[in-house]
Amino acid sequence: MSQNVIVLIGRILLSIMFIMSGFGKLADPTSTAGMITGAGWPAPTALAYLAGLFELVAGIAVLVGFQTRIASYLLAAFALVTGLVFHSGAINVPDFPAAANGLLTVFNQIMMMKNITIAGAFLVLAAFGPGALSVDARTGKVLATA
Repeated sequence: MSQNVIVLIGRILLSIMFIMSGFGKLADPTSTAGMITGAGWPAPTALAYLAGLFELVAGIAVLVGFQTRIASYLLAAFALVTGLVFHSGAINVPDFPAAANGLLTVFNQIMMMKNITIAGAFLVLAAFGPGALSVDARTGKVLATA
């Protein structure tokens, strides 16, 4: 399998989560707004819609390979910020058994590691580019890597 096909498959796999998540937030921002409220941020519904729009647009950009480096850097930053804000620390749901809160904390730690890993993948994509099977390559926007 050629390197360009592998990069295309990688872009598809990286973009799926953001496209689906962005669409979900735009369709129903309630749970995301609740998390934003819990983090103490202002205007939770507006931020949920903005996050959904960002994820959808940036995910599609990565999928088709359009402005890939910019989208990849932004998505890497987004993954790190959301990981630190929403997935770091222990979970303590009132009236839940300690074991249930412990399990939720473990899941939260896994989500944090997922975000860090995804940020790393986006940094690699930003550094090496989207490959020949991309809009950037067709428009001559793919820069040579150092």
